[in-house]
Amino acid sequence: MIKLTLSDIAKIVDGTVINVDGGTTTTAYPVINSKQANPQTFFAAFVGANFDGHDFISSAISSGAQFALVSKDCSAPAIKVDDVAAALSKLASYVRSKLQTMTVIGITGSQGKTTTKDLLRHILSVSGETIAPSESLNNELGVPLLLLRCTESTKYCIVEMGARHVGDIAHLAGIAKPHIGVVLGVGKAHVGEFGSREAIAKTKSELVSTLSSDGIAILGTYDEFTPVMEIPTGVRKIFFGEKSQCEIRAADIEVREGRAHFDLVTPDGRAAVSLQLLGLHQIPNALAAAAVATSLDIPIDTISAALSTAEVSSKWRMEISEIAEITIINDSYNSNPESTSAALRTLALISQETGGVSWAFLGKMHELGESSDDEHAAIGRLVTEIGIDHLVAIGTKAYLRDISAINGGGESAVHYFESKSEALSMVDHFAPGDVLLLKASRAEEFNLLAEMFNEKLAQLPESKEVER
Repeated sequence: MIKLTLSDIAKIVDGTVINVDGGTTTTAYPVINSKQANPQTFFAAFVGANFDGHDFISSAISSGAQFALVSKDCSAPAIKVDDVAAALSKLASYVRSKLQTMTVIGITGSQGKTTTKDLLRHILSVSGETIAPSESLNNELGVPLLLLRCTESTKYCIVEMGARHVGDIAHLAGIAKPHIGVVLGVGKAHVGEFGSREAIAKTKSELVSTLSSDGIAILGTYDEFTPVMEIPTGVRKIFFGEKSQCEIRAADIEVREGRAHFDLVTPDGRAAVSLQLLGLHQIPNALAAAAVATSLDIPIDTISAALSTAEVSSKWRMEISEIAEITIINDSYNSNPESTSAALRTLALISQETGGVSWAFLGKMHELGESSDDEHAAIGRLVTEIGIDHLVAIGTKAYLRDISAINGGGESAVHYFESKSEALSMVDHFAPGDVLLLKASRAEEFNLLAEMFNEKLAQLPESKEVER
């Protein structure tokens, strides 16, 4: 954070300094987990549904936190406010206003935000200090926490922007003041909350509709809503995709070992890219990152080299591991119809190359509203259409609705289990060369299923008879 006195901060957030000299200067940034406290931080004491951060103030201070931001009286050095979240937003807005030379890039979309952020951070870090969230800090709390890590030496700040309601992204954009706004696409994620894709599109468009007249709107061309989003007069518009009219596009696409290889085409020329990330669905994310970098005058050779070496650091997103000669694709961070379809196609490609049997372990996709059963059934049909060998549905039979008969419908063998632990019985049917995909919404905790499989596979003898 920029240098401020505690009295300065208290004035900005409409608070009161207690138990410490207000003239003390600080550059500390906030943390909300006392275990993350250190001498470079201050502790924001939130009151949640299941915990009260004020109970952890002493722990944070003993770990080195310089002071606490609180809404209750305490004996520690602190700034007391009415609302800790609102105070952090006010402080973040102030700090952002003082960092005029820093370029803020906002990213939104129904899927791909975190991967695009990771790719872009890898590119921009070559050019200067780049701040980006290590996790998905994409809401009214996460965005201020991220911005308050920025200092006068920060050249770029990459901000993910998610939404649960109309107006959420406009609020975040009002705090972050992005110069560049990226809309990856509009899908069906959260349609249960918004009611329609049109409403989702309207919310995603808040990012580019709030750009200042000298800003840049970077728009994907993978759905019917994003390319036609309205932007303010004077804002430059850049399209990315695989169509010839896109300013940033992918050409001559190939797939090797489940990873996309293509030529990146920009106004600056053409350069080869070999992604380290699994799946053709990573191409739009790479192109979006390339579009931002191109708009910032980063050379195309630098962009292509960075994209070809980048590995996504965020957990449970197409993580690939191999144990007992069995490949596991852990894509358990979240799930929606578009991302599940992409993950299944990646599973099909990889299993074709390994020559092994493909297994899709699928849990419920949340927040799909009235269309939920239809969307799950469509994924079930896709599994059979693209030749996945085994569909293993866990906790929802909706995937099986349109499949004629369990354990015999279509091209895929079909299995159903009520729980993750029951699904572990399928390990007895795995053989070397097989490929497993684990995919569900985060609330289904398929990351735990990945751990279960890893543990059980590690216990297998080096060779065993396999029942098919």
